[in-house]
Amino acid sequence: MLNRTHWLLLAFVVVLALAIPAPVFAQSCAMCYQAAAKSGPQMIQALKSGILILLFPPLFICGGIMFLAYRKRDLFNDAPNEVPTRLGAPQ
Repeated sequence: MLNRTHWLLLAFVVVLALAIPAPVFAQSCAMCYQAAAKSGPQMIQALKSGILILLFPPLFICGGIMFLAYRKRDLFNDAPNEVPTRLGAPQ
């Protein structure tokens, strides 16, 4: 259960996230902005395609890691819950 302090902190984070304007997250370097603004429609389309192409490798890598983690999630749960009383003790 979350107590009152956790709820207040969560509410503060939500209000803060909603209060920050979206353009703050869309900042880029001035050089990239100027180069994109001066280019024609064909270059803008190429830039958009490049962004999409660069998105897929990290997406597939993260997806693969998540898939492997999901498959191996119970690998160590099959062992019995026996804890030795001291190390090196004869059994």
